[in-house]
Amino acid sequence: MAGARLAADIGGTFTDIAVEFDDNLHTCKVPTTPDAPEQGVLDGVVRTLDETGLGPADFSLIVHGTTLATNALIERKGAKTAMLVTEGFRDAVEMAYENRFEQYDIYMDKPPPLVPRELRFGVVERVDSRGNVLIPLPDDALASIIPILRSERIDAVAIGLMHSYVAPDHERRIAAILKSELPGVMVSLSSEVSPEIREYERWSTTVANAYVQPLMSSYLGRLSDSLSDLGFGCSLCLMTSGGGLCSLETARQFPIRLVESGPAGGAILAARLAQECGLDKVVSFDMGGTTAKICLIDNGEPLHSRRFEVARQYRFLKGSGLPLRIPVIEMVEIGAGGGSIARVDSLSRIQVGPDSAGAVPGPACYSKGGAAATVTDANLTLGRIDGEAFAGGTMKLDANAAAKTLEVDVGVPLSLSDEGAAFGISEVVEENMANAARVHAVESGAEVRGRSMIAFGGGAPLHAASLARKLEIDEVVVPVAAGVGSAVGFLQAPAAYEVVRSRYEILDNSFDVSALNALFSEMRDEASGIVRAAASDNALVENRTADMRYRGQGHEITIVLPDGPYNYQIGIDMIDRFETSYEATFSRRIPNLDVEVLNWSLRLSAAVPDSELCPPDPPATEPEPNGTRMLFDPETAAPMEVSVYDRDSLKPGNLIVGPAIITEDETTTIVLSGYEATVNARSHIVLRRAP
Repeated sequence: MAGARLAADIGGTFTDIAVEFDDNLHTCKVPTTPDAPEQGVLDGVVRTLDETGLGPADFSLIVHGTTLATNALIERKGAKTAMLVTEGFRDAVEMAYENRFEQYDIYMDKPPPLVPRELRFGVVERVDSRGNVLIPLPDDALASIIPILRSERIDAVAIGLMHSYVAPDHERRIAAILKSELPGVMVSLSSEVSPEIREYERWSTTVANAYVQPLMSSYLGRLSDSLSDLGFGCSLCLMTSGGGLCSLETARQFPIRLVESGPAGGAILAARLAQECGLDKVVSFDMGGTTAKICLIDNGEPLHSRRFEVARQYRFLKGSGLPLRIPVIEMVEIGAGGGSIARVDSLSRIQVGPDSAGAVPGPACYSKGGAAATVTDANLTLGRIDGEAFAGGTMKLDANAAAKTLEVDVGVPLSLSDEGAAFGISEVVEENMANAARVHAVESGAEVRGRSMIAFGGGAPLHAASLARKLEIDEVVVPVAAGVGSAVGFLQAPAAYEVVRSRYEILDNSFDVSALNALFSEMRDEASGIVRAAASDNALVENRTADMRYRGQGHEITIVLPDGPYNYQIGIDMIDRFETSYEATFSRRIPNLDVEVLNWSLRLSAAVPDSELCPPDPPATEPEPNGTRMLFDPETAAPMEVSVYDRDSLKPGNLIVGPAIITEDETTTIVLSGYEATVNARSHIVLRRAP
């Protein structure tokens, strides 16, 4: 049987596997193996083959997403990297924006650059913004630099020259010299990684790419070889931060595009589900073992951006991280997962995260050496998790160990019972997530109240109803296979790639339409080659945008462009589109000012079938519970006996009145008092506030 597809998502605590075959969906979770991440994937693949009876020859595609690049940047565990820049600009990545993101904090910590000053080198050369060579690159430009790179045992080099986005020849010549003189050293060119105007963001992105490239290239190579050793001959594609799939070769060349690959899969799942359920305004809530991710989805599409910060020094504070210019699905990510560590601070307040117990040693209840109280320990103590059936029964949780660590870390300092300490941890982590959702909505010019929530990931259904109540959300959808939602989203993602070019144009009588058509043709050819490598047979869908502003302004807004080729009318059409969008954003137009374009973008993706609208819910029926469990009740501050339902035994139309618990192998859905849970026609659980 050919045509099965497998997705693997490596998280901080668990590695999730999802397999589609013959209209069936099989899922499982296995512990992540931080020292050798590919081993967790292989463990999940082998287990899946055993449980499904499939063989390696039955698969047509494997899709993979990982947090490895993100973790390397956050933990500063990347390669020893050097940087070559135009002479006079070696400190640009450290000077950054020359501002203070925390204006009144005299102890403010700026994110240190990934490359220290002694490994940043100036190269004699200069090109202007139109691509004219002002100072040619000498043949011996690297003569004094290469011996230093060799003696320092550099693993990767980032090359960032002024205005190389319009004239990359000097960068390419330097790269050729480095590859000849330093074989084995990986080289990243800013003209390839992020060919856009504004050197700080371009160079920061290029340095980050170089910093993680040896690690990611080695890891992806080992994973590919191991899968081949198991007998897999199908394509291996990687999920990108922008919500598309790329080939293994592209991922190894541009690993920086993978930094948010796991969360992007979850956003794709939520967007497809929003279309399927006819939900126009959605907030997706993805909570795993290490982090929680929140994304706004309007009209079935997540918000996209080309600006992103990683490794922020301060939670929620823009400017405190390393800026990246890559296509991403816009979301907020905080250290609030099942493994997030709880403590009591000097002001007798419970603090949760952002540090996590991870997969090793894990929460105390895992009995793997963890000694700190975590969110999972709290949920086990509150009765939300069945310690005997955790992760499909593959792990037994120690309730006594969980209670003991809660008592020591939180209960005794605050004079609380074990249940009181656990409930306090739960309340704090939920309020952290609610606050993150509110801040993200405000920054996006949106409102979170009144939306529908789509909850997935191992931890989200445990907290979804309570979080929805805090956010004044009345409806929560928990999809099929919610515990491995991001992996399921990988299987729904199209092969896609976005190409950006900085080309300054003023939309006046001198606007060269033929040059614009040639530029987009070149961009399409580049994107097509990458997309075809991941999806050779699909029809391609093209989306074009331009970053535009009034002449003299410092920042742009992104405008959607029509398909080409263009004629002389395109300039007039673009001005109208820009001014309409500008007025909608700022409530005014500025008369008698020229409009200019800085960046042009083309996103090419393989076509995917439209989501079919979910049929109406069947008539309501009351299912039989599979048993009962003691669940902590926030209203009475005491445990109460509630019914437990096995999700696999529920049928469309089943109606469950809270409080109740719905269990499945990879997660558990808590139905609070005042909520009703309905199983819709597609077997998704829909929680609604009872009338």
